[in-house]
Amino acid sequence: MESATGVREEVKKRYGGAAKAVADGGKTGACCDKGMRYCDPITSNLYNEVDAAAVPEKAMLASLGCGNSTALIELKAGEVVLDLGSGGGIDVLLSARRVGPTGKAYGLDMTDEMLALARENQRQAGVENVEFLQGEIENVPLPDKTVDVVISNCVINLSADKDRVLREAFRVLKPGGRFAVSDVVVRGEVPAEVRKSMMLWVGCVAGALEEQEYRAKLKAAGFTDIELEPTRVYDVEDARQFLSEAGVDVDAFASQVDGKFVSAFIRAVRPAEGCCGSGCGCSSSDKGDRQ
Repeated sequence: MESATGVREEVKKRYGGAAKAVADGGKTGACCDKGMRYCDPITSNLYNEVDAAAVPEKAMLASLGCGNSTALIELKAGEVVLDLGSGGGIDVLLSARRVGPTGKAYGLDMTDEMLALARENQRQAGVENVEFLQGEIENVPLPDKTVDVVISNCVINLSADKDRVLREAFRVLKPGGRFAVSDVVVRGEVPAEVRKSMMLWVGCVAGALEEQEYRAKLKAAGFTDIELEPTRVYDVEDARQFLSEAGVDVDAFASQVDGKFVSAFIRAVRPAEGCCGSGCGCSSSDKGDRQ
């Protein structure tokens, strides 16, 4: 596996270039350009017309995720939302509108170019209850127990230290707070050649966790009520686009790739204080695990 520093720098380079391309007037984001064509089936057709109309065009063009995080969960007026890896700001802006002026939406990103683009998109959208923070999702620059909802859109799989990311998400959530992310997960084993490609880290694939491993890491971080709902299953022809760009012989691994990569909605809860007791939100299986 690539080092955490190496992965981080490659992600910054690629996504910084994507933001610059959009900011400079490009008509498509990086996952639609020649250099990142393999990401196409993951990032396309994620937002409906209502959502698209609610944000500046460049926020939509810079969306490089694998789902619509804001569709995962009901946001309530007055809530505080944190988007891990907020990119061009689309999910932050949509969340801010849903929590209203008494709520707030934070966006966290480590890439200068994405932050600049997101802040310009915020200015154009005229949304005030938003704050974009610079930092890494492994070290969230917010105090403990300050956030009602943590969202993320195909970013956690880019981290080389997912355990730390999940612990940080748990830390900043208030008791009873919700975790609701879109991510790419893997069903079963995948070839080592796929795992070792740096290009695939950036393309949301090589860093993807196996489904049961994701559940286990969430549980280890302290989360309960864990749900994983597949939303897109990628067949070998989808995989051909993003694997061949990294020099992988897709035909040689076709049977091991077909249907293995899945975009999913992943939900979990930080237990309320005093859990586990009646009405605290813990499932019966979680209670049993703690006894």
